[in-house]
Amino acid sequence: MFDPGTLPRVFAVPPGADFPKALVEGLRRRNTGPPEALARVQLVVNTRRMARRVRDLFDQGPACLLPRLSLVTDLGESLDLAQIPPAIPPLRRRLELTQLIAKLLDQQPDLAARSTLFDLSDSLAALIDEMQGEGVSPDAIRQLDVSDMSGHWARAQAFIGITDHFIDSGTDAMDAQARQRRVVEDLIARWQVAPPQHPVVLAGSTGSRGTTMMLMQAIARLPQGALVLPGYDFDQPDHVWHELDEALTSEDHPQYRFHKLMRGLDISPNEIAPWTDRQAPSPARNRLVSLALRPAPITDAWMTEGPQLSDLHDATKKLTLVEAQSPRAEALAIALRLRQATETGQTAALITPDRMLTRQVSAALDRWNILPDDSAGLPLQLSPPGRFLRHVAGLFARRLDGEALLTLLKHPLCHDGAERGAHLLHTRDLELDLRRHGPPFPDAISLAAFAIRKEVPEGWVKWVTTHFCDQQILGDRLLTDWVDHLRGLAEAISAGSSGEAGTLWDKNTGQKALSLVTSLKDEAHHGGPMTAHDFADLLGALLAGEEVRDRDAPHPRIMIWGTLEARVQGADLLILGGLNEGSWPEAPAPDPWLNRQMRDKAGLLLPERRIGLSAHDFQQAIGAPEVWLTRAVRSDDAATVPSRWINRLANLLQGLPEQGGPAVLDEMRTRGQQWLTWSEALEDAPRIAAAQRPSPRPPIAARPRRLSVTEIKRLIRDPYAIYAKHVLRLKPLNPLVQAPDALLRGIVIHEILEHFIKDSVLDSALLTRENFLSRANALLDRHVAWPTARKLWHARLERIADDFLSAEIKRRGDGGPIAFEASMKLALTPLDFTIAGRADRIDRNSRGALRIIDYKTGAPPTESQQSKFDKQLLIEAVVAEQGGIDGIDPMSVAEAVFVGMGGTYKEVPAPLSKEPADKVLTELKQLISAYLEPDQGFSSRRMLHKDTDLGDYDHLARFGEWDRTANTRPEDLT
Repeated sequence: MFDPGTLPRVFAVPPGADFPKALVEGLRRRNTGPPEALARVQLVVNTRRMARRVRDLFDQGPACLLPRLSLVTDLGESLDLAQIPPAIPPLRRRLELTQLIAKLLDQQPDLAARSTLFDLSDSLAALIDEMQGEGVSPDAIRQLDVSDMSGHWARAQAFIGITDHFIDSGTDAMDAQARQRRVVEDLIARWQVAPPQHPVVLAGSTGSRGTTMMLMQAIARLPQGALVLPGYDFDQPDHVWHELDEALTSEDHPQYRFHKLMRGLDISPNEIAPWTDRQAPSPARNRLVSLALRPAPITDAWMTEGPQLSDLHDATKKLTLVEAQSPRAEALAIALRLRQATETGQTAALITPDRMLTRQVSAALDRWNILPDDSAGLPLQLSPPGRFLRHVAGLFARRLDGEALLTLLKHPLCHDGAERGAHLLHTRDLELDLRRHGPPFPDAISLAAFAIRKEVPEGWVKWVTTHFCDQQILGDRLLTDWVDHLRGLAEAISAGSSGEAGTLWDKNTGQKALSLVTSLKDEAHHGGPMTAHDFADLLGALLAGEEVRDRDAPHPRIMIWGTLEARVQGADLLILGGLNEGSWPEAPAPDPWLNRQMRDKAGLLLPERRIGLSAHDFQQAIGAPEVWLTRAVRSDDAATVPSRWINRLANLLQGLPEQGGPAVLDEMRTRGQQWLTWSEALEDAPRIAAAQRPSPRPPIAARPRRLSVTEIKRLIRDPYAIYAKHVLRLKPLNPLVQAPDALLRGIVIHEILEHFIKDSVLDSALLTRENFLSRANALLDRHVAWPTARKLWHARLERIADDFLSAEIKRRGDGGPIAFEASMKLALTPLDFTIAGRADRIDRNSRGALRIIDYKTGAPPTESQQSKFDKQLLIEAVVAEQGGIDGIDPMSVAEAVFVGMGGTYKEVPAPLSKEPADKVLTELKQLISAYLEPDQGFSSRRMLHKDTDLGDYDHLARFGEWDRTANTRPEDLT
């Protein structure tokens, strides 16, 4: 197939060409011998996708015998591997590393936080793989000069020392990278003794890893060996190639790996020949991009070589630049172009590493029932089984709360067998019950009470109690026990109360999840003991590392590829999306072990390697027949930075006015803007006028005839809330996630004070600080389920205890309490209206007059606020003097006071002298009678204290579409 020669045999395909198609064409053209000669060719490719595509292209005809296709990772399978044991599973190595790092952190907790355990094990596993793939020994790491970073290096060495256990340990337990290198070394040794006489062609690899580079060099030197490189820049001058010698400054260049290969083979750029005679789809564009991507130190070539680019129009006529204002707009414009491709019969592909963008594009295409062929699929952790397993594992790590319980009960895989409808009905009733009655942490007792209230079947409640309550596990358990417990509980929850097998492990996603759980079970004995939190983190990390593809039939001509898949595919239209810094190219991941200089000295890969690979992918893709370049100008309310490659291309064109560079750049943007305009038109929705400030006027008969004392303040400040509650009879739904909020604190503090005062009335010896705090501690333990809130509230009570007791002793010297939570009611004649309420505490002083006390856990209202808005105590004084307190005869009120029990103890008396009872009663009747008039509306947020104050019914009033400066709009209701 190849003519004899002394030089290594290296061919290449230019950027933009369909590499697999060019590869097959070259093989057919070079097969000038008998038909069976092609069958003797050993074709080595680097991915299974490439192998499938090559086989498909051969199947399209004409008929021939196929070459022997194999992968780089399968080369050793044909050898006698008796001396090379199989690679150990990556999961086993990860579990072993996790255990070693956990022991190290237990011995030296200051090295790193425990929460970083799995991140550290992943990072260290990646370092071990890299050292084995590049042939770097632990001694090479230890001998690095670290005189200027001794503190960091001492900590890093504590972890890197773990690698000695796995590298050069003399054991047969080898990782995949170590085994692959051993296979390649043995294969090269055999070839040196007896080189194969049949053609051996390695195609599609860039040699980015050390083992692959070593194999490529060996194949290129075989008598009938050859390399076929993808995306080789034939337009790059020789002097530019020579500038790529230094890895620290050149590894981010797209052609750096090819230069490294040429150095290893001792060949020059002009000794790399085209694999076929077919030209690139756009040679002019390849020349433009080649110049734009010159290494940074020699971009001055733009000044000398730029004027030689005389065909900029041909280079850019099939190039579109889309600069959207948001990722959503970018995704919608891409979706519109892909939809057009389906109508014109084009094959089109979106290429991007940004998975958020691909999900947005898929969602936009769904409106036209277009399902793209997404090569990446869905992360297993986001699939229904993945989410379900993570929720179940969460039961082990945390105390069961209402949110966790209902999240699982509502999951589509929970109780998905028989009686699914009844299960959802009971779940809805349970949610409403938990919102109304609690408790914040459901248990068997509260679920039994719910079952009685709602008459729920005993079997369903027993199933919930058994499998959800009391699942939190403290302490360490062996990983094998965790996996068994997880699988058993997950299957039981999926089956439901009927006991029938659920569908947890069904379909593609379920099978993938089952495979992961089974693999974890098989390797669990390498994991050792761990806590529930560690197990949940481990499970989440393993699920995040797997992906699953949907079995639904995708559209045959619309694809979504990652950059790796794009190397082996061809399409009429390529859309390069998410071209912003940090997305494409991705920012290098921080390395906790070695910096760039240390990596270079040790012979490891530099962080810029991934940027260089991304640059090569970009250079290959932009050479396609038709290309879109898209980016979002803003993301998350912040300006984005365009990808360095777009910046370079735009800057180069802007600097070539005589060749029409700025004009063609504007044409690229104009083409993109046209699609953005269409996407805006597609999203354009009819404008809805903003709501006006409501002031409904319901019929007199529908208006409330009874309000509580505390609701008078609301009637003054926010009448609309009274209308919504009493006329519409709407009640706010309590939050599902209950928290130790101000309402609960007020209830608990009131109960503490009531019990303490009652006890001390019967026995004055109990009026002590110790008794007060012990009573508080007991009631806090009973009513507050959150340890942090209990301690905080108890500390506040300790701080104000002395002031409270001093004031209480002083009050006892002038009478004492006669009623707690006293019911009160006053009929306002002739208005046919009733004021009702409860007084926290009522005392009788030594002169026979009443003292009304109201406890506040927040800030008590000032005297001025009480005079105008917060009239609770003033109205209670009126009710008392009118004889409206149950069990107490009419008598004068000498004092009414708010007692603040918040951060500090504070007493604020009601201005009884300034606001006498007759005046308060008259103003109260005037207020009530006004709202019983037909022309009086219940205005929203009429006189709130602050604009930031929120009401329960603001969303109903559509507050936000109007503000306090807006006029009210009265509306007569019938």
